[in-house]
Amino acid sequence: MAEIHPNVGAHQSPFNAIGSPEPRPLKSILSLFNYPPGFSRKVVAEVVATFLLVFVTCGVGALTTSDNHKVSQLGASVASGLIVTVMIYAVGHISGAHMNPAVTLAFATVGHFPWIQVPIYAAAQLTGSISASFALRVLLEQVKHLGTTTPSGTDMQALIMEIIVTFCMMFVTSAVATDSKAVGELAGIAVGSAVCITSILAGPVSGGSMNPARTIGPALASNNYKGIWVYILGPVIGTISGAMCYSFIRFTDKPVQIQSISSFKLRRMKSNDDESVRETRDSLSFV
Repeated sequence: MAEIHPNVGAHQSPFNAIGSPEPRPLKSILSLFNYPPGFSRKVVAEVVATFLLVFVTCGVGALTTSDNHKVSQLGASVASGLIVTVMIYAVGHISGAHMNPAVTLAFATVGHFPWIQVPIYAAAQLTGSISASFALRVLLEQVKHLGTTTPSGTDMQALIMEIIVTFCMMFVTSAVATDSKAVGELAGIAVGSAVCITSILAGPVSGGSMNPARTIGPALASNNYKGIWVYILGPVIGTISGAMCYSFIRFTDKPVQIQSISSFKLRRMKSNDDESVRETRDSLSFV
């Protein structure tokens, strides 16, 4: 489970230079809003991770749309899964590597992420996505749609597909991120594989976004907003449902306690002489 970080106020010395009590300095804005120490590093990590996620997924998507001989649909799905895996191992120990407002919201809903941090994380993820999309617009100016995700059929078909594949992705994520009995070292591979598999299935129907930030950024850069509500509502429903479903079925011998910090942890599991499994946490907190 995730570690709970106590609030740390501003440092103060008990005495000033002449030995009289020193007035307590004003707390920082972050401490006033109950943000943990180093929260700014988490925000920057989310911006960078989401930037690279969107840059890769939308870049290969744009190349696939313009000429499938450059990058095939299968290649685009594999690239999407690989970049998720890489980012989890790269910055998961800093920010959790959510890279997805729907994932952040789902973790908060089931008590594995503090609500007060959700808007800041979402803003960071949207900033990374929009920045990457406009970078692609400069680099791939000949491509009309920069990896945008739009329904191939009806909006309802795309919505149902997004809900199902996002449910699958979040179910796997919840298993490896919040359950101490899961194999933590394989978290990145498991989540990346889930993204790859579901993208292969969802690509021809909805584009396989599973991420509001991944859709909003390219939509702004391409000025194409067709069915955009599908890619906001679908992932939110899917991630919350997936997280709640795993929270319901997970095995635990004690009541689940609400945590106050993000939950994606890579764990090193080991057995003792009684073959019981014990969790040793790294500092990774996941989406």
